[in-house]
Amino acid sequence: MIRLLDIRKTYDNGTKALKGVSMRIDDGEFVFLVGPSGSGKSTIIKLITGEVQSSEGRIMVNGYNLNSIRPRQVPYMRRTLGVIFQDFRLIDKKTVWENLAFVMRAAGATPREIRKRIPYVLDLVGLSYKEDRYPAQLSGGEQQRVAIARALVNNPEMIIADEPTGNLDPARSLEIMTLLEKINELGTTMLVVTHEKDLVNRFSKRVIAIENGRIISDETGGYYKHEEKQESV
Repeated sequence: MIRLLDIRKTYDNGTKALKGVSMRIDDGEFVFLVGPSGSGKSTIIKLITGEVQSSEGRIMVNGYNLNSIRPRQVPYMRRTLGVIFQDFRLIDKKTVWENLAFVMRAAGATPREIRKRIPYVLDLVGLSYKEDRYPAQLSGGEQQRVAIARALVNNPEMIIADEPTGNLDPARSLEIMTLLEKINELGTTMLVVTHEKDLVNRFSKRVIAIENGRIISDETGGYYKHEEKQESV
């Protein structure tokens, strides 16, 4: 479960990124976080992952109180999260299998656990037959599927997808979003940050809209109605 209570964030340069944001995401939910560039979406992600701290307010992430978390607990908190990026961030000199094994070893998985888990995850994302390929040998959509597998391989409680379809064409974007929906149906909480109105409106999910550092709507089965403005915060 994620809970933000009256969160305010002011950066050192004086930018007021969040101005009293409260939101709750329960286990098993699928939520779109939408809004124009500069609205505060990226800051919310950075707060949830512990990359930055709030100026005011309280944050709970999967049982961890981020207001009082000890530095040695942060890696354990982050293991409850899987993060998917727009630019994939795969290791070019490692194969698909090696990219996933690297992440599992970093989390302390045994060789036996790695051999058991990776085939399952690759099958789930439809890449069982490409485990020996390098990222450069894959299409953009396939690279994003590897990135999804990497986020999923340590069995996190929640996946945060930050503009996961930003570099893909509409057909591949729909495939990726359908895959994220399938993963959610298997029990993983999903938070998808996106600008893509057509994609959001195609799925009947909870939509949280943020603008100028404030949540302006939070609707189940909602739609993305707002126009693109500002620059990213």
